Amino acid sequence: MSQDNMIMMECTVCHHVNYHSRKNKKLTPNRLVMEKFCRWCKKHTGHKETK
Repeated sequence: MSQDNMIMMECTVCHHVNYHSRKNKKLTPNRLVMEKFCRWCKKHTGHKETK
């Protein structure tokens, strides 16, 4: 798999990179925002795409 499809998800509260995922950038050109669990904040927070 190419690195072009890989994205990193960063916590909007503490700004730690917690998740790596992949997406089709042609079908989803906007940045993703998802509710995920942050192990540093110890709660579910918004995670946004950084790369």
